Amino acid sequence: MRLTDLSSKYAAFLMLLGLIFNSINASPIEVDFAHCETKVFKWASSALDFEVREDKRTLRDLLFFLHVPRTGGRTYFHCFLKKLYSSDLECPRSYDKLRFDPSKPNCRLLVTHDDYSMMSKLPKEKTSVVTILRNPIDRVFSTYEFSVEVAARFLVHPNLTSATHMAGRLRSKTNGVSTLDIWPWKYLVPWMREDLFARRDARTRRGPTNYQNNDSYNMEDTVMPLHEYINDPVAHDIIHNGATFQVAGLTNNSYFAESHEVRHCIQLHQSLGEYVLKVAKKRLDNMLYVGLTEDHRESASMFANVVGSQIISQLVTSSSKPGVSHNKSGSDSNNKNQQNDVLDNTSGTPSSGNVSTTFNKNMTVGELMEAYESCISSLRKAQSRRRISSLKRISPANFSKEARLKVPESLLQQIASLNRLDIELYKHAQSIFAQQHKHVEQKLEMNKGMLKNLESLPGWEFLSIAIFSLLLLFLVYQYVNARRTSKLKV
Repeated sequence: MRLTDLSSKYAAFLMLLGLIFNSINASPIEVDFAHCETKVFKWASSALDFEVREDKRTLRDLLFFLHVPRTGGRTYFHCFLKKLYSSDLECPRSYDKLRFDPSKPNCRLLVTHDDYSMMSKLPKEKTSVVTILRNPIDRVFSTYEFSVEVAARFLVHPNLTSATHMAGRLRSKTNGVSTLDIWPWKYLVPWMREDLFARRDARTRRGPTNYQNNDSYNMEDTVMPLHEYINDPVAHDIIHNGATFQVAGLTNNSYFAESHEVRHCIQLHQSLGEYVLKVAKKRLDNMLYVGLTEDHRESASMFANVVGSQIISQLVTSSSKPGVSHNKSGSDSNNKNQQNDVLDNTSGTPSSGNVSTTFNKNMTVGELMEAYESCISSLRKAQSRRRISSLKRISPANFSKEARLKVPESLLQQIASLNRLDIELYKHAQSIFAQQHKHVEQKLEMNKGMLKNLESLPGWEFLSIAIFSLLLLFLVYQYVNARRTSKLKV
C-alpha cells in the first residue's frame, strides 16, 4: 500500500516537473499568443452576449448614426437628418467625447465618428443604430486623398509652425467643431500636414528638378506616396480594417476599458481578428439600417423608406402633444453657423449654415427624397470646389478616378490583404442590404395592394374603415403612452 502511494506521488512529482520545464522552455511568442487569445476570446464572448432584436426594423426613441469615415455619411446627416430633426433634438454631436452628454433632455439624434463603444453611454433598449459601409479598397483611397486634401489647405502658411499656431488660435476662439477635432482626422491630418511641409521645404532647399511622373499616387517629391502611406504604423493603427474595428467598438478612440489591450493582441496576431469580425457582423445584424456607398441611389431611397418614414411618424406624433415644440432658436442657430464657417474655412469641413432644418410634419417620403437630391447636389458642388482649390497646392498631384487606374495591381492587392476583415464585413453588409431591399419592396407592394382595395370600395365603406383605423390608432397610442407613464412611476 505504501509502495503504491509512493509511486503515485513520484508520478505526480514528475508531471509537475514536466509542466515547469515546458513553461520555462515555451517561447515568449507562444505565451503571448495564449494570453492574447484568452483576452480577445473573453472580450468577444462578452460582446456577443445578446440576441438580435426581432423588432430591429422599428425605430426607437434615440437614433445613433455610427458614421464610418469616407462612406458618404455627411450627406445623409445634412440632406436627410437635418431636414427631419431640429437642432434641439440633436445630442451634442461634437465628436469630442469629453463634451458628449447623453442625458440631454429630448436627445433624439446622435451622429458621430465615435465607434460602437458609444452604446455603453446610451440607453440600449431605447436606441436604434444605423451605418453605411464602403468597398474597403475605395475607402482606403478616399481616406488617403482626404487626409492630404485637408492637410494641403495649410500650405498657404509660410511654415509648419505658423500653420499649427493659426489653427490652434481659430479653434480656441470658437465653439464650433473643426475637422482637427474629429476622429480619425485629428490623427491623420496633422501627420500629413507635417509631411507636406517637410517635402515642400526639401524642394525649396534642393531647387527645381526635371523629374516627371504622371502617377498622382506616387509623387514622393510633393506628397507621401500611397505605398508609403498604407505601410506606415499610423495607417495600421487607424485605417486598415477601420470599419470592422469601428463597428466592433475597438478603435483607438474606444470607450471600452479593455480595447487597447485587445487591439494590441489583434495587431500582434492577425488570426485573432476573426473574433472581432464575428462581433462586428452581429452588430450589423442588429442595426435598423445598413447602407452601401457604392449603391448610393438605392441606399438613399431605402434610408428614406426604412428610417425617414419612421422619423416623420415619430415627430408628427410628438408634435401633436400639447406643449411640445421642436423649433430651434434663431439667434443661437445663426451664432453657431457663423462659428462653423470660420472653422470650416480652416479645417475643410463643409459648411452647413445654408442647410434648412425646418421640419414639415406633412412631408412624405417622396418629398424627403426630392429634398435630399436637391441638397446633395449643392453639397457636392461645394465639396468639389474646395477639393480643386486644395489640390492646386500640391500640383501636379491630382487625385481622381482616372488617376486611380494607374495604380499598380500589386498595390491594390496589398491594400486588399491589409483590409481582409473589412472585405469580409463588407460582403456581410451586402447580404444585409439585399435583405433590406427585399423587405422594403414587399412593404411597398403590400401598401399598393391595400390602396387598390380601398379605391375599389364604395365611398361610405371607405369612410367607415378610415374612421375605424383612426380610432384603433388612437387606442394603441393611449395604451403605449399609459405603459410608458407606468414605467416612469415605477
